[in-house]
Amino acid sequence: MSKFSFKNDYSEGFHPQLIDALAKTNLEQQEGYGEDVFCEKARIAIKAKTENQNSDIYFVSGGTQANTIVITSALKSFEGVIAATTGHINVHETGAIEATGHKIILVYSHDGKVKPEDIIAECERAEDHHMVRPAMVYISNSTELGSIYTKTELTALSETCKARNLYLYLDGARLGSALSSINNDITLADLSKLTDVFYIGGTKNGAIMGEAIVINNDNLKADFKYHLKQRGALLSKGRLMGVQFYELFKENLFFELALHANNMVYKIADALNEKGFTFITKPESNQIFPILPNDLIDKLLLKYEFYIWQKLEDNKSAVRLVTSWATSENKVDEFIEDICRD
Repeated sequence: MSKFSFKNDYSEGFHPQLIDALAKTNLEQQEGYGEDVFCEKARIAIKAKTENQNSDIYFVSGGTQANTIVITSALKSFEGVIAATTGHINVHETGAIEATGHKIILVYSHDGKVKPEDIIAECERAEDHHMVRPAMVYISNSTELGSIYTKTELTALSETCKARNLYLYLDGARLGSALSSINNDITLADLSKLTDVFYIGGTKNGAIMGEAIVINNDNLKADFKYHLKQRGALLSKGRLMGVQFYELFKENLFFELALHANNMVYKIADALNEKGFTFITKPESNQIFPILPNDLIDKLLLKYEFYIWQKLEDNKSAVRLVTSWATSENKVDEFIEDICRD
């Protein structure tokens, strides 16, 4: 019997509506490199959600590619980007940013969020031309620890960045989950006003692959296509991205898929709460981090796949459980039964 995976939100392939749309449009001849009619329809649909007709939108294949291109295109050679120690660009991108010659300026975060005081401290520390100058702040929503930013928090970050002449960049690999959270009070329109650039993650929310970079600050728009081409991100068959993102955003499929993922993990979180288990961060998005006894973890691993996140004292560990747009409620119920059976 194969194990059911709670390891990530891209174990399954893609939502059937997307593959149907790709099949129906397959033989239509289109321009390449994102100049096709489908990419334009997708841009129009996304701009309707962001309520910003002035944004520039580009489609790339993955999150690391998006992060590398956005950050390196914005920074001068002597500038760096502030990020939480848990940030994806620090932990899971094989030094992609550093490989381009830019320093990641790390700030400790217990919940995955960057705080205004962190930004101010790092700006004051870089006092002159002998040090790397902070020029951008990188955040994720939801964060790598499953937490989400409130509108108040994001506004404070935005104001701090503007006061310090820093760009604010939001990694939206799991943006659908964040915006569909029970605790969320941010909209895509808010993001368009409060960030200089962000991206919308499709890979982790029902797409075959793909992320949509949304550039709001005019200073970041010039020559961006050159950076895309130089980094191998300007796809000749850009229609692949356009068709998918149009399907996701022409109505509300993007948010419906994210809401399902959240609802599945909330069900698990509620069951764990009832059993008296605690979490290293509050369950808010489609990633949760419960603290479980090691013997229970060993039993669950016989039937399920998930990551052991952190070894703790008293024979306990924190694990990461992730649900997706395609997670079966029957499998969630089975998982809960196995937890409660112990």
